[in-house]
Amino acid sequence: MSVDDCMLVDLPKITDQRGNLTFIERGKGVMFDIRRVYYLYDIPSGVSRGGHGHKKLSQLMIATSGSFDVLLDDGRKQRTVHLNRPFQGLYICPMIWRELDNFSSGSICLVLASDMYDESDYYRNYSEFCKAAEVS
Repeated sequence: MSVDDCMLVDLPKITDQRGNLTFIERGKGVMFDIRRVYYLYDIPSGVSRGGHGHKKLSQLMIATSGSFDVLLDDGRKQRTVHLNRPFQGLYICPMIWRELDNFSSGSICLVLASDMYDESDYYRNYSEFCKAAEVS
């Protein structure tokens, strides 16, 4: 896998005079079955989140409020994506190290995951991740 396999995905957006509505369904921006949903909020200024990679897990990350940056790293190449639109998500494939920072005040990061939490799926040490990424 490569950072080039991670992509911005436009989610459906319905607009009328009462405001906007975005919905999430498999096949409409989500390329996997959603097995877990979680969100990050009340993140203090200057704090980073993430700092790990996943062996098998796929995710769709959405800034439902505010904005933040996502650093994507496949062990060879890095790329930063700025998320700030609640109708757009960032698909993150397996074997990508991710770090989240530059959270704006009041930002909320919604994450849709392809599987339940499993600690054995994590790389929490960057050098171990890079070694595994060289092999795959």
